[in-house]
Amino acid sequence: MRTFRKVIEIDEDLCNGCGQCGPSCAEGALQVIDGKARLVSEVYCDGLGACLGECPTGALRIVERDAEEFDTEAVEDYLRTQEMSERPVEIPDQGICPSSHVQIFTSPCIQAEKTVSRLGTASALSHWPVQIRLVPPTAPFLRGAHLLVAADCVPVAYPDFHSDLLTGRVVMIGCPKFDDAKEYVFKFAEIFRIARIQGVTVVVMEVPCCSRLPLMVKKGMEIAGKDIPIEVIVISTQGKKVSV
Repeated sequence: MRTFRKVIEIDEDLCNGCGQCGPSCAEGALQVIDGKARLVSEVYCDGLGACLGECPTGALRIVERDAEEFDTEAVEDYLRTQEMSERPVEIPDQGICPSSHVQIFTSPCIQAEKTVSRLGTASALSHWPVQIRLVPPTAPFLRGAHLLVAADCVPVAYPDFHSDLLTGRVVMIGCPKFDDAKEYVFKFAEIFRIARIQGVTVVVMEVPCCSRLPLMVKKGMEIAGKDIPIEVIVISTQGKKVSV
C-alpha cells in the first residue's frame, strides 16, 4: 500500500559510491549498485535517517513523498535471504580448504615479548587464517584477544606493520571496498558476542573507501551489545601514520 511518508532520497550527482551508508542501515535498504548508492526498495526504508550522518558528500536526505509503506516483515525476510545467500557454498568431496584451517603459531603474549630487532627478521603473526571472511568467530586465538582489524593494503604500505601494530594482537584483514559489508558486520557481531575481545585497533588507508571498515566494526559491536575500547589509525599511501 502506498502512503505519504518519510523516505530516503539519494542525489546521484553527489554520491561517490563509497558505501559508508550501507552498514548504518539495519534494514539493508541501501546498496551500492553500478558505483552509486541505491534504495533497494521503499518497503525496506523506515525513513528514520540513520544513514544520513555517514555520507561524506551529503548525497542523502529524508523527504516526504508518496511511497510504499515500510514493511517490517518484508525487511526480516529480505535480511534472512541476504544472510542465507552470503553463507559459503559447501563443495562436496573436496575436503576443507587449507586456507581456512585454524592454526595457532604461538601465544600473543609471547609475541609481545619479541624485540623490535628480532621482528626485523621474524613474523609477529600468531595465527591463521587472517582474512575476515575465513576467521571463524569460535577460533581459539580470538578468546580474550586484542583485535587488529586492518584493510588489506595496510601491510603493504606500512613498513612497520609487524613491529608497530601486529605484535601482541590478533589480526583480521579484508577489503572494505570490494568485500561484502553486511557479511563483515555479522562476522564482527558474532566475534564480539562470544570471544570476550579486550580491545580493537582498526587500521585503514587514507582513501575514502577504507573509511567504511571502522563503521562495520562499530556496527558489529552495536549489534552484539558490547562496548569495547576501539582505536582507529590511518595510514597514508606513502606509508606514514597520518591519524591516530
